Amino acid sequence: MKKIILIAAAFIGITIAANAQNASSTAQQQVELALSNTIDITFTGSGSATGTTVTLPFTSVTDYANGVESGAQQLKVRSNKNFNVTVAASATHFNVSNGSTTTVSTMPVAGVLDLMVSGNQTGGTIGTGYSSYGAGLSTSAATIITNGTNGNNQTFDVKYKATPGFAYSAGNYTVDVVYTATQL
Repeated sequence: MKKIILIAAAFIGITIAANAQNASSTAQQQVELALSNTIDITFTGSGSATGTTVTLPFTSVTDYANGVESGAQQLKVRSNKNFNVTVAASATHFNVSNGSTTTVSTMPVAGVLDLMVSGNQTGGTIGTGYSSYGAGLSTSAATIITNGTNGNNQTFDVKYKATPGFAYSAGNYTVDVVYTATQL
């Protein structure tokens, strides 16, 4: 009789243990990332698409004869695809301001304002003529970086050099320089 009670108790224990196991269930869901091509170009100094004004002071005869060069201006491209960068002047002639009056001057941008890429950390190649001064600026877009590598912090530096000569009177001469980054 003891055997029957022990067998019955063992059978009840196994049955209870089998019924006490945790049940489980699963569910799954697909997550889709809808990525778009994206690119932006900013000046690192200002942190925006508008850089700070670059002032080139002409204070001596030597400045007029030899030109004045700016310090390096750094731009940053963020892109999820490789890219090119072009540069162009916004106008064919400088605006001139003499106090409260601003007018279009006779000073052309081409032949007076030059640009060079003085540093390149984009993984791309500096455009022909822009590793030194000599290519100049005009209203026609010129490629200054070719096949920059996609990434979050692709930087390059530019410097400006102006050589107006002696044909223009005193005043503040300005022109916007426009950089455009385009994905390949």
